[in-house]
Amino acid sequence: MLLLSVNPPLFIPFIVAGDPSPEVTVDLALALEEAGADLLELGVPYSDPLADGPTIQRAAARALAGNMTLPKAIHLVAEMRKKGVTIPIILFTYYNPVLQLGEESFFALARENGANGVLIPDLPFEESGPLRELGERFGLPLISLVAPTSKQRIERIASAAQGFLYCVSSLGVTGVRETLPESLGDFVSEVKRHSRVPVAVGFGISTPEQVAMLKEVCDGVVIGSALVQKVEQLGERLLAPEEKEAAIAEFAAYARSLAAPLHAPCSLR
Repeated sequence: MLLLSVNPPLFIPFIVAGDPSPEVTVDLALALEEAGADLLELGVPYSDPLADGPTIQRAAARALAGNMTLPKAIHLVAEMRKKGVTIPIILFTYYNPVLQLGEESFFALARENGANGVLIPDLPFEESGPLRELGERFGLPLISLVAPTSKQRIERIASAAQGFLYCVSSLGVTGVRETLPESLGDFVSEVKRHSRVPVAVGFGISTPEQVAMLKEVCDGVVIGSALVQKVEQLGERLLAPEEKEAAIAEFAAYARSLAAPLHAPCSLR
């Protein structure tokens, strides 16, 4: 079972397994925990990532070029645990790799290696029942996504949510966005009205100002593309033995700066 405290709101970073290398992915996970992450989303690279924008697509391509696979990504969770990562880790993977590995094998391997939940962005809620039940059997919640287009489905999705509920901030794919929709607050409030688990917002969250605004309306913030972009910028240094430590410190400082508003006092409303 995934039980999360939401005071202060959750900082949920996302990185791609194997980018820029499996070893560095483990170091980045540890750095993120030390930077205040409450939960980590570990993205499994896939050749046709429908929900992801150019930044995460490039990271997935780099990881796939390094022969990262779903089983290898799952085993990275165990390596993270050995290195001292204690926060919950959610495997973010598309459905086809799960199908190829075998649904039961996937959940068994995930549990065996220390994962705490699963998120499959291309699995519609209406078709998720069997995997949800399988996840319950293995003690790994299947995290649901709810989008602004969900409309009449919001209550159904929110009431069945496990672990936490991932609110998609805006239509389209992941990626850094300069502004967030004006209607986002109303949408999140509607979702929270029906949800029994924490409600986190992701897709496009990339500045401390956006985080500060969101902490007023939700229980957690997912930051992906901005962090993956930082990994891309630091890529060569992260792979150079003599520069790796300084590059990881720079990455951690960047992550800390993005999450800082979550720990600042709330404004009066």
